Amino acid sequence: MNYWPLLGVVLIVLGFITRRNAVQVVIAGGVLSGLLGGLDFPQMLALIGDSFIQDRALLLIVLTLPAVGVLERAGLREHAGHWVERMQRLSLVRLLWTYLGVRQLFSMLGMTNVAGQLQTVRPILAPMSEAALARDKGAPLDDEEAQDVRALAAATDNVGLFFGEDVFIALGAVLLIQGFYAGQGIDLAPLSIALWALPTAIAAFVIHGLRVVFARRAWLRRAREQGDA
Repeated sequence: MNYWPLLGVVLIVLGFITRRNAVQVVIAGGVLSGLLGGLDFPQMLALIGDSFIQDRALLLIVLTLPAVGVLERAGLREHAGHWVERMQRLSLVRLLWTYLGVRQLFSMLGMTNVAGQLQTVRPILAPMSEAALARDKGAPLDDEEAQDVRALAAATDNVGLFFGEDVFIALGAVLLIQGFYAGQGIDLAPLSIALWALPTAIAAFVIHGLRVVFARRAWLRRAREQGDA
């Protein structure tokens, strides 16, 4: 087996560690792996083109990224924060619980690309979460709190997508599970896998929902301690 193409992975890891441009690092890693694997540039371009056509989700990201950039430049993140300020009863817990439920429901129906990190979390959910927490604690967030609440918003999207899509029988996740068990000599129908994934999705909603509650309490407790000090 030829292990030399794995140097492309090493290059990507080193590039991320040294905080190089992510796009340039990934492209350089892919080109290096292709060359070491015996491909020439025309073959690599053909492979990239075929992968682009086969993966329609990539096309969605490519089309969405410029639109999100224009909206952010026009103040979408600021407007999202102002929306929360006008919704007096919308706390951080209610906001993330609602998003988690909607994200899971759409994923269960196979609509995994309706929302996501690029389309929803960065431009809308993250600034709304920051504004909600700032209102809950009655003070602006410091940089550490802002980073933590953004991470929590991103985790909410990941949990909703990951545990929701297993309930939809036509997605690759269910077929992957079926293929794994088939390799072990266990024959499972996709419908059975999807039905058994439903309790897991409910448990994920409850567990992550509690995590949001505990995180908010920790932030408010720290704010009170800092106020007393």
